Amino acid sequence: MKIGILSDTHKKVEFAKDVIEFMQKKEVDHIIHAGDIEVVDTLDLLEDSNIPYTAVLGNNDFSLINYMQKYNLFKEPHYFNLGDIKVKLMHLPYYLTNDANLIVYGHTHKFATEVIKDTLFINPGEVCARKRSKIEFCILKKVDKKWKVRYYHKKKFSKENFKMVSVEC
Repeated sequence: MKIGILSDTHKKVEFAKDVIEFMQKKEVDHIIHAGDIEVVDTLDLLEDSNIPYTAVLGNNDFSLINYMQKYNLFKEPHYFNLGDIKVKLMHLPYYLTNDANLIVYGHTHKFATEVIKDTLFINPGEVCARKRSKIEFCILKKVDKKWKVRYYHKKKFSKENFKMVSVEC
């Protein structure tokens, strides 16, 4: 199963669209958004992608609370399963306890990945390109008992393709 992970899109709908279209081309099986979405247009992009997705509210998403029933949008921390993978999804990194196979968080705007006792902790970085001037996200796949993480990035407004760094955990 290929899982696309993004976070901190904020109001950068055009950047979110670029990332989601890339994930469609890479044929991800599920998209996870780790919060700070801010605008309904980004939720519409997720919905219209025809890829199952799960998203959580971030600390800047108060205006989206009324849309939780319409979209696959949850309060944090949110637990769910993707096949045999138990996922814990949150925006704020306050619940970083080892109680799932995959722990996804956002908020810091900084890519991070670490395996602790067979659990992958991952922050995909920022789509909004605010702190690092880069659009960032990840696609990951579990192969046997190892995680293959592909971290993608490109400079904002760049016409180039996303660059990829592969990490095996």
